[in-house]
Amino acid sequence: MLAMFNCGNIRDLKHATLAACLACGCVALAATVPATVQVSSSNVTVALGAGEHAPRIAWIGGSARNTWSNAEDDALPAAVEIGGASVPILWQLKPELGLADGVKQHVIFVYENAEPHLRLKWEWEARADFGPVEHRVAIENLSSQEVWLPMVDSLRLNLHLSASRELENLYVEKGADTPSPVGTHLDTVGEGYSWTGKSSTYEHLAKGEAREVIPAEIVFHSSGEQSGWYAGIEFSGRTRITLERSGGRIESVLGLDPDPGRFKTRLVPGGSFEAPTVLLGAFDGGPDGAGNQIRPWVRAVLGNPLTWKDPHYPLLVNNSWGSGMGVDEALALRMIGESKELGLEMFHIDAGWFRGVGDWYPNPQKFPHGLAVIADEAHKQGLRFGIWTDWTQAALDTEPGALNGRDPVVRDWLVADLAPDWKPEDFKGQTIDIGAPAAQDWAAKEVKRIVEEYHLDMLEHDGYLVAQGCARDDHPHAPPNRSTMRVSHEWGSDFVHDANETDVSYHAVLAYYDIYARTRREHPGLLFEICNDGGRMVDFGSAAHGDYFSITDTYDPLSNRRAFYDTSHVLPAAMLESYVEKWPAPKLENFRYMLRSGMMGWTTIMLDTTIWTAEQHEAAKQSFALYKEQLRPLIRDAKLYHVSNRPDGVHWDGIEYWDSARGKGVLYAFRGTDPDEAAHRFVLAGLDAHKHYKLHFEDGSAADREATGRELMESGVAVHLASTLSSELVFLECGAEKE
Repeated sequence: MLAMFNCGNIRDLKHATLAACLACGCVALAATVPATVQVSSSNVTVALGAGEHAPRIAWIGGSARNTWSNAEDDALPAAVEIGGASVPILWQLKPELGLADGVKQHVIFVYENAEPHLRLKWEWEARADFGPVEHRVAIENLSSQEVWLPMVDSLRLNLHLSASRELENLYVEKGADTPSPVGTHLDTVGEGYSWTGKSSTYEHLAKGEAREVIPAEIVFHSSGEQSGWYAGIEFSGRTRITLERSGGRIESVLGLDPDPGRFKTRLVPGGSFEAPTVLLGAFDGGPDGAGNQIRPWVRAVLGNPLTWKDPHYPLLVNNSWGSGMGVDEALALRMIGESKELGLEMFHIDAGWFRGVGDWYPNPQKFPHGLAVIADEAHKQGLRFGIWTDWTQAALDTEPGALNGRDPVVRDWLVADLAPDWKPEDFKGQTIDIGAPAAQDWAAKEVKRIVEEYHLDMLEHDGYLVAQGCARDDHPHAPPNRSTMRVSHEWGSDFVHDANETDVSYHAVLAYYDIYARTRREHPGLLFEICNDGGRMVDFGSAAHGDYFSITDTYDPLSNRRAFYDTSHVLPAAMLESYVEKWPAPKLENFRYMLRSGMMGWTTIMLDTTIWTAEQHEAAKQSFALYKEQLRPLIRDAKLYHVSNRPDGVHWDGIEYWDSARGKGVLYAFRGTDPDEAAHRFVLAGLDAHKHYKLHFEDGSAADREATGRELMESGVAVHLASTLSSELVFLECGAEKE
């Protein structure tokens, strides 16, 4: 076995060798024991070893009392399939092809197999000086033969653990459809614990399966500093995370979902496969300690820099869906004028503007002058303009430019043939598999046309963008097994269920990423809203290719707060969009409660604002001005703390923002329906115990006062509200240290 090295004296290890390590005076480890090289940020260190036939994570460390040793080498593919036969693989370390850059915190171990000639890259990188490090595994086919790869997991952890240590695992559901009564799960990880969290773009659950999750886990000691590690998957296809505890070990596996059948993926000569990138970090301070690392890291590393440089991000938006499919030119122009008067910043035309599904041209009866004139009017009024699309959906329109599923060319792009009597729904059709190169090329050109012809500042995608399964044999994905394949029909679309689902979604997601990356290069300031049935693609991969998420398809105040509470554990608040729909608000305090329940992140108003009373209209203007002046800077930049239990609508709930750089923060406080809970005390977090803080109660529910950080973090701040379903904003400003 070739020894690796761990050299503290060589700062740039990019081209370092064992001889260089010996020359500088450090001690190389024995050839039978892999030495380690480290990848670090200020929050986590991962020590890595390269054995002769397999690499290993040696240990993961955060603070001094938060170190986890790993028990096993990584499990590299042991065989591939060629011409229907299984061929064993023996991986051999190729140190001359690797990289160990201690300055850039980037390490690549390279292994090769002689016949067939395959090259595997096992890569780790810290792309920021804080937060997690990333890991990816890529395999190249350097042979002249087509090879079929088995499942290649993204990350496998097998960590040593004292049997007496108590652990917890926090994970959160997607808010798609309607947030469930639980949403944020906090499991005790005891002996025999076994959990699987799955994520896809559809959530077609088998009987007894749990709801899909944002693909991340936060595992930590339940006592003391609540230190631990977290991991997440940067991919929007079919993925899974497993976590199991047995004896003195805890094992976690992250990557593509091996279900519903034996996974395999095609590797053509000269082609490559990359398992979904994962992020891995260490933290103290429980779930909010983890979240306050992950959120700014997502912003710094995955987010679009131009988006975050915009001081108006996140925006206040007026959306036409309050009128459903009835949007037309007159309504759009009226809403633009209303948006400007209220102080909103973007007008968003939702579904209903097009000639038909797959026919993404303005309906001439509704928009006789097209969409560009609507965009131009919005721009004249100082507003941005965006629209809804479902650009992977085909239907039956025969107008020029329409994606007609009966067209022989388009037919081959569909995931399944259309039945003779098939008809689309109002805004749902049949999905094309954009993993097929011709379909991807059409989609890329269509997205470009839509953006440019309609003068867009924002493009929302909805619906079933990524194919679940596919019945075609001539697409890049694995072919279906026609003896087990079945097709189900749901809301306009046919869905293919087969063992090839994960590979189908893998190729389609890569195509989706490529289309949006190309579009962003051509239109750098364009915003992308990721809706996908109201929150089914909320994940780190989408965060790297879009700008904000619709986090639930149910828009009442409680659902908005529940979805926000869950999702904000792992994603930046500014990326989390709440739609505010019409809701009974007999009193002004109920009206503010409705608005504020959707104003903790990105805010989109989705109702007819012209029916508001004069009092409500003025209250909304004031709320929007307050959002822009005081709330938005905190939503963008501050740390976030979940200072209550998850909202249940009955009891109080709240969210705290605190920005130590500005010395400012806010507590969002919401009272539920319990008539006996007129007051609640919120214990705050993240403050300096030795400083004074000025408290301002925006609605005047209490007199402004001062308190020490210690008082606010131990005794809390009391909020009194006379009415149920009401709210308060308590602003904090840091003063001098107490004497």
